[in-house]
Amino acid sequence: MKYLVLIPDGMADEKLEALGNRTPMEAANKPTMDRLAKSALVGTVSNVPQGMVPESDTANMAILSFDPKIYSKGRSPLEAVSMGIEMQSDETAYRCNVVTLSDEGDYEDKIILDHSADEITTAEADQLIKTLEEKLGNEYRRFYTGVSYRHCLIWKNGDDKYNFMRPHDILGKRIGEYLPREEDGGAEFLKLMKESFEILNHHPVNEARRARGLKPANSAWLWSPGKKPQLPNFKEHWGLNGAVISAVDLIKGIGLCAGMRSIDVEGATGNVHTNYEGKANAAIDAFKEGYDYVYVHVEGPDECGHRAETENKVLSIELIDQKILAPVYEYLQSTGEDYRIMILPDHPTPIRIRTHSIDPVPFMIYDSKAENNGVESFSEESAAAKSFYLANGYKLMELLTK
Repeated sequence: MKYLVLIPDGMADEKLEALGNRTPMEAANKPTMDRLAKSALVGTVSNVPQGMVPESDTANMAILSFDPKIYSKGRSPLEAVSMGIEMQSDETAYRCNVVTLSDEGDYEDKIILDHSADEITTAEADQLIKTLEEKLGNEYRRFYTGVSYRHCLIWKNGDDKYNFMRPHDILGKRIGEYLPREEDGGAEFLKLMKESFEILNHHPVNEARRARGLKPANSAWLWSPGKKPQLPNFKEHWGLNGAVISAVDLIKGIGLCAGMRSIDVEGATGNVHTNYEGKANAAIDAFKEGYDYVYVHVEGPDECGHRAETENKVLSIELIDQKILAPVYEYLQSTGEDYRIMILPDHPTPIRIRTHSIDPVPFMIYDSKAENNGVESFSEESAAAKSFYLANGYKLMELLTK
């Protein structure tokens, strides 16, 4: 038995007037997904437990069978693992976004315009992170380049419990009330973020971006601290050789911590303009190499939700269906071997709120040897109408493999 798990990150949404009172899933032309859904097991699932923040680390950890209440230690240390950083027990990892802040007023008066700085390229961001390391790094803290706007700060004896604000939750807002506060132990974090603006705002990389009509990545934003992570071994628990395919360090880190193989795809960006064909080919190659379980994560719908890009969110779903799901499905069909395909978003990223929500998401499990009474078209509403609800996402693997 082969297993394909396809995660269109943040695909679930709300009905939008701009789409004729349809969700992006309902508006998208996704023939392969809908064809499979007709005979699939379809329902809804909560990947994020009540009381926990609906972030991708928590949700994807659950889909991979790890109870977030037990294993979730923050996304940053998982990203650090993916980046090859050997964390020590006394070190804390922090996500270090490079974001776009407005120019006016004091630091506290600035508006956060974009959590991704117009999805800055990794090559540009690398120059900025190296400058931060040169100016602000020391024997206790070190900056590491990740992918696009997502980077890592490792801080010896850093506070791993500090409650930072997530930058994608406050887009368009004045940042003053959301910054780390001196009175609750955030003085060093606030100082670093302020200094980063002075260092980055007129950096040559950002001046060049302004000249091209792009937003500057003019401040670091710290969030999601955590200590060195540990997860159970996926193969030992499930008896499956597993691989993960993603452009996002977080997902790679979860896979690596679980003893799975992380497969990099050239040109995979984490946004709507990514190498869809490359991800499909990587999944097919992984199956050919003997992997039983391939987890393909695609960030595009989530980024479109954060950026309120309705048309691009629909497009990303269509491209996932056309350029990833269709060819991998056709390959699995051609092998003559039994297989199952599970498709679901990790969490919703509604365009209306431009951030994640904790609502249940639709899921489908297609079995090449079983007929289920599925749905005509895979969507939030059609899945909810099946009245099959799984309260804990970490139980999905049992459902998929039983």
